[in-house]
Amino acid sequence: MRLIKKRALITGGGQGIGFAIAETFCREGAVVCIADINDETGRNAESQLKAGGGDATFAALDVSDDASWNTVCADMAERAGGIDILVNNAGINIRKVIEEMSADELDRMYQVNIKGPFLGIKHVLPIMKKIGGGTIINMSSVCGLIGHKFTPEAYTTAKGALTTLTKAIASRYGEFNIRCNSINPSTANTAMVQKMLKDPVWREQRLGEVPLGRMASLQDIANAALYLASDEASFINGVALPVDGGVTAY
Repeated sequence: MRLIKKRALITGGGQGIGFAIAETFCREGAVVCIADINDETGRNAESQLKAGGGDATFAALDVSDDASWNTVCADMAERAGGIDILVNNAGINIRKVIEEMSADELDRMYQVNIKGPFLGIKHVLPIMKKIGGGTIINMSSVCGLIGHKFTPEAYTTAKGALTTLTKAIASRYGEFNIRCNSINPSTANTAMVQKMLKDPVWREQRLGEVPLGRMASLQDIANAALYLASDEASFINGVALPVDGGVTAY
């Protein structure tokens, strides 16, 4: 097991990529806190992980709210004795191009996708300093590395900011043995994407841009998170890791 007794806080951990990461971390011996805004989803995920032998708890978290972050991080630090790993996975995508997106929708995108990780990092840094280090993983996107004509501009700018925030944290807090890296996946094969793949035009666009010819699986992304969270990546800091089948290779 590669994460024995490591204490991990995973946002958006109730479903999709977040749940795949939580399940993988539990399997590797981590103590996992599933933080999610949806109580039902979060509690169901907690039950599933516990049924599989995992050490998991659920915490209600609105990532855009400073007080909510303060409560969840303080509670976990007191209960578990610290936070070794933060995975900023929660995110949203309002699928409208720049000409159609309202200012309120833009604000909502930035509240969740930029402010959320910013606040999470802000609150775990003192905890990680106190315990002698830790690792932060931000779930960015290939859209945080390149312009992508199939993706709304608001999402691209948010993920670009998250990729750069990752590097800023890595450069400032490495001296405290705190590593910060981002995962930058291409389109992942989530339940929502499986529905969208039924549209032949959308399917051709998304599969056609991937040299490996398939979507990223949830486990592909969870495996990358596991590596970055583990001691095997102890000298990996400030990296934007594409899990994209080669989308950003050309």
